[in-house]
Amino acid sequence: MKISNHSAVPVYTISGSSTARPLPEWLARKRKRSLKNDPEYASRIELLQDFEFEEASQCVRVSDDGQWVMSTGTYKPQIHTHYLPHLSLSFARHTISLNTTFLLLSSDYSKSLHLQSDRSLEFHTPLGCHYTTRLPRYGRDLQYDNRSAEALIPAVGVNENGKGEVFRLNLEAGRYMRGYEVDVGGDDFTSSSGGTLQGGISTGSVNTAAIAEDSHNLLAFGTSIGTVEFWDARSRGRVGILQSPRQSGPIEGKQEITALEFSRSGLGLATGLSTGLIHLYDLRSSNPLLKKDQGYGYPIKTLMYLNSSTSTRAQTSEPKILSADKRIIKIWSPEDGSPWTSVEPAVDINSVAWCKDSGMLLTANEGRQQHAFFIPQLGPAPKWCSFLDNLVEEMAEDPNDPNAYTSQKAGDVYDNYKFLTMQQLQSLNLSHLVGTTSLLRPYMHGYFVAQRLYEEAKLIADPFVWEEERNKRVKDKIDTERESRIRGNKKVTAKVNKRLAEKMMERAEREERRQAKRVLEKGGDEEQPAAKEENNSDNLLSDHRFAKLFQDPDFTIDERSREFQSLNPSTKPPLLEASEDNDRGLTAVEEEALAEIPRSDTGSSSESEAPVPKPKDSGRISSTSYKRAGHRPQQQPQMHVSSSKRPSQAKDRSFGSRAERSRGTKLNTSTVVGEREITFAPERKSKTQKVESTERRRDKGRRSASGNVFRSM
Repeated sequence: MKISNHSAVPVYTISGSSTARPLPEWLARKRKRSLKNDPEYASRIELLQDFEFEEASQCVRVSDDGQWVMSTGTYKPQIHTHYLPHLSLSFARHTISLNTTFLLLSSDYSKSLHLQSDRSLEFHTPLGCHYTTRLPRYGRDLQYDNRSAEALIPAVGVNENGKGEVFRLNLEAGRYMRGYEVDVGGDDFTSSSGGTLQGGISTGSVNTAAIAEDSHNLLAFGTSIGTVEFWDARSRGRVGILQSPRQSGPIEGKQEITALEFSRSGLGLATGLSTGLIHLYDLRSSNPLLKKDQGYGYPIKTLMYLNSSTSTRAQTSEPKILSADKRIIKIWSPEDGSPWTSVEPAVDINSVAWCKDSGMLLTANEGRQQHAFFIPQLGPAPKWCSFLDNLVEEMAEDPNDPNAYTSQKAGDVYDNYKFLTMQQLQSLNLSHLVGTTSLLRPYMHGYFVAQRLYEEAKLIADPFVWEEERNKRVKDKIDTERESRIRGNKKVTAKVNKRLAEKMMERAEREERRQAKRVLEKGGDEEQPAAKEENNSDNLLSDHRFAKLFQDPDFTIDERSREFQSLNPSTKPPLLEASEDNDRGLTAVEEEALAEIPRSDTGSSSESEAPVPKPKDSGRISSTSYKRAGHRPQQQPQMHVSSSKRPSQAKDRSFGSRAERSRGTKLNTSTVVGEREITFAPERKSKTQKVESTERRRDKGRRSASGNVFRSM
């Protein structure tokens, strides 16, 4: 089930959505089973069993009791009758010729009258075709007069008097009566409908008929020359004629009357033309009250006043008119012609039937499957498919609101009515209205109450509801502010430039606190404007344009650079981590600076053997720090150290302090042009101390640390 119209009044396609691509009968079973993977085919709803024909359907009718649907189609010409409570096909029957239109003479399917395309009338009963009679000329439409028990058949061509004729078949007497003679343009070739002989080109005819059954029982016949003639069935005489207004637009050709419909009061008449125009008349005036264009320029095939038979619903619902051509079905208001909703199937439409007091529309159309459309705002689902109401409510955005069938505002459905259960009515003190007034409309397990009445009753039942709601909103905002002060709910997820992200988050939190404070000062009733975009760190962190700034290491901001320090003088540069310093070795510049420092050859053996500690950041010597200390750059001396080990590193690495320490050292200097040469002659280290220490350790009678006692024996 899918939505055919996404406007404020949605239309759900119950069946016939796959008419554009029918599945042939000769298709292999294996391929049919593969359709279970098709989501459109798997989610289909087959409302009625075999609600289709081999090629196309011609006409569809719903019985007065609402339990039977009869439709005709081809090919081969046949009749299908569905029993709606069982949602299944009751029987199918073949006919000799194609059906033009038909009528249900009884409240169910048991008596039906069919107008065939071979100039015959067939009477059908549950047992089959009961009787067949021939017509003098081809019929165009079929109507039944209940008061006189006569079948009226508007026909093509003229009689011996040069008049069009509407045949009268009296079902009580079982014979044809004298027909109604209607002017269709004469039998000459110079009139507007020249060549009115049967089978000629532009043949004059009586196209359609209508009967005001609910009021004065006046007969109306629409002709091919654009006139509507009114006849009284009691006097068998014409009482008036209505000429359709001539159009001054670009429409060319004749404007034939192709559809007629009386309103329930009998004073209103709707006419449909072959050019797609619809006129609404008041019988007391010859000028149309409203002109409506269907939009496509095709002949109007169906006109229908959508009036409810229930008196309580008719008092609250607005009147609507359904008009259909072969392309689109439109439902609009007769007051000003404003469109209400529409549905445009993928195939051409031949006939439309409405299930009374519901929102179900059935169509006969080109293509194999017949269409079924459901409009929830037009009325509830019929009794035989009441489960559609639950399906529509599940598809609604707000399942708690029975009026929410789509994205329209609450209250737009059912004319601003609110659905209430019996318990809710008792809580609002409205239970005494059940069964005594039309203000409550029963529906399913509850009632629909006018929205204004519901609001007034709710205010009377609980006058302090607004004050409680206001206090609740203020309390919620205070709790939110307290929670944000106790612990922060936001976490920084940046991989790089984390300090920048934290700073932006703190700035956004301060702005939120200021806004919450202003809200509390004003009482919490008014909504405050949103924070500015530049103060909202979430927008910047989640913006795809700036995502690399906090994720890609190539965009890392160096806070120890000179440019950053000049732009942010109050920002303290971050200290390097200990792990980073310990793992990092000396650079080439630092090793060169250490090589320039003179070393003393006099030192204890313990100092020479002591491991050289790794330099720290605070003890590094570079050319920049050397110049800042007030020393001038000297020529690079060549150092020749006999010891292969690196000299021990002193705490004070300045050249002056090193020179003071090395005054007592014997230096052999020789002046060389362009450079200075310094040589050291360190004494050789004696190994006696090591031997003595080893013997002293072994002389003791203690157990060896290696655990092998017999090694020293």
